[in-house]
Amino acid sequence: MPTENTAIATTTSIAIVTGGSRGIGRNTVLSFARRGIDSIFTYRSNRAEADKVVAAVNAMGRKARALQLDTGDIGSFDAFVQGVRRALDEFGAERFDSLVNNAGVSMHKAFADTTEEDLDNVYRIHFKGVFFLTQKLLPLMNDGGRIVNISTGLTRMTFPETSAYASMKGAVEVLTRCLAKELGARRIAVNTVAPGPIATDFSGGMVRDKPEVNRRVADMTALGRAGEPDDVGPLIAALCSEEHRWVNAQRIEASGGMAI
Repeated sequence: MPTENTAIATTTSIAIVTGGSRGIGRNTVLSFARRGIDSIFTYRSNRAEADKVVAAVNAMGRKARALQLDTGDIGSFDAFVQGVRRALDEFGAERFDSLVNNAGVSMHKAFADTTEEDLDNVYRIHFKGVFFLTQKLLPLMNDGGRIVNISTGLTRMTFPETSAYASMKGAVEVLTRCLAKELGARRIAVNTVAPGPIATDFSGGMVRDKPEVNRRVADMTALGRAGEPDDVGPLIAALCSEEHRWVNAQRIEASGGMAI
């Protein structure tokens, strides 16, 4: 597996990654940099972590720009797009090539206890935000570009207290197929990556920091361990490459063979 300071030379392009300051998003930004791709990525509140990602990308000889964004605040999207325009100008470009809709929050709550406010929150972040941010950014995307929407293994594997979160991700998977059909005339390929449990700070670091949860995940997985960000970020970056141009409208699960 390449280290963070190893670069793979390819044609330069620009990717936008939401939620790029931590976890899978961070690894995706670094994986793009290894492929010679510059990134504009978002963070919600932790500027210090975002700055660390920018520094890591710069150390690989690539460019990265961190922009603050709450993907559940649809009213802020117009201002964000203007920020993207300015970042592209700094990169000497007018358009970008790939969009990774990764930002999200977890929610574990029994169906009977889920409130309208709970459901609206995951809806805004995981579906409505993805829908309208993609819509707003499409005029800036090059024809022949790539969109990768991040889903979850929970759309295939069912566990208690995941009904709201998994349902929104299921909607994203349907949206992926619809976009692949509608954007085909522009040669834009749209796919879903559905990670299994990954050892990050997501869900309060449940898989990363709780040994009993990590062991349970490992026991359910054919490859015998929980996933790491470096198991997913390179896959996302690869899907945005020319060698995967014929992969379209697909749900690709990255779970190490969980619950098979």
